[in-house]
Amino acid sequence: MTDHPSPFKPLDPGRIDIIDPEELAYWRDELHCTESELAEAVTQAGEHVTAVRAYLAARK
Repeated sequence: MTDHPSPFKPLDPGRIDIIDPEELAYWRDELHCTESELAEAVTQAGEHVTAVRAYLAARK
């Protein structure tokens, strides 16, 4: 279950588009991280949600 209060859903739920502000906010809330942490994770691990989740988990 998501913690994101808005009805927004990403067009491709398997990828993170940090250029889209609405999608950035969605994934920030979904992954419980800051925008800068999310941007770093996408830069380091790529845009696939699974890779970003793993990267963020390894950093905690």
